Amino acid sequence: MKAHVLAALTVFVWGITFVSTKVLLVDFAPVWILFVRFALGFLALCCARPHLLRLQERHHERLFALAGLAGVACYFLMENVALTFTSATAVGVIVATSPLFCALMSWARGNRGALTVRFVVGFALAMAGIALVSFASGGAIGGSPLANLAGCALALGAALVWAAYSTIVARIAEAGYETLASTKRIFAWGLLFMLPALPFGGPVPNMAAFIDPVNLANLAFLGLGASAACFATWGFAVKHLGAVTTSTYIYLVPAVTAVTSVIVLGEPFTAPIAAGLVLTIAGLALSNRP
Repeated sequence: MKAHVLAALTVFVWGITFVSTKVLLVDFAPVWILFVRFALGFLALCCARPHLLRLQERHHERLFALAGLAGVACYFLMENVALTFTSATAVGVIVATSPLFCALMSWARGNRGALTVRFVVGFALAMAGIALVSFASGGAIGGSPLANLAGCALALGAALVWAAYSTIVARIAEAGYETLASTKRIFAWGLLFMLPALPFGGPVPNMAAFIDPVNLANLAFLGLGASAACFATWGFAVKHLGAVTTSTYIYLVPAVTAVTSVIVLGEPFTAPIAAGLVLTIAGLALSNRP
């Protein structure tokens, strides 16, 4: 029960992160939001767990490196860049399909029971919902249709990367590593993989951007809450529930993001967007129904 509650709270917070990131994109380039966010999260975890994690096997380092590359560097960079092209609602809906890709990866690893008729029907419904939300969001917020399509494609790629991350984290948890210490090591690898991108990530934010109260609050929310705390709670949930079961909670993200986007950003919430949201959530729920 504790793992289920933490998974639900985690995705609720993550649903708001799309809006928080969208606010920061006014003054920060996507890669700098990512770097500052996880630097804060890493420092918080260092304070919570100052000791160095001792590896049981040397080859386990590859798992932590892959988790940092997939779940920190690649996923969030793709998500942040996607938010520069399309609406927060569209990105929130699309990345929530990661449980579908998680199940497909489980099937590819030999779990033939993962690909049921219910899953296929749910997958089709979710993809139809994504298509509807993508096109409707592009028309609602204006801008180039090609840019909107690029943003949606990046969000879909991010969903695939997050499914890979969840699978890797499940393997780390199965090895018996403590959640906070392993999360800190994943963050360290993620920050290391971000470094080569910083020189090409746009102008360095000035001090005025950092001390702005709104930016400061959003950075603290993303770094301390959505990163340090939520990655730890997500890891705890994956450890006790498994990657596939935990990922099913992600279908709550689109609803949280849509509501928050309307309230905070003033994004339009039209009938086609609402229909696409319902289709996506219904597809996710159907495909992951036990």
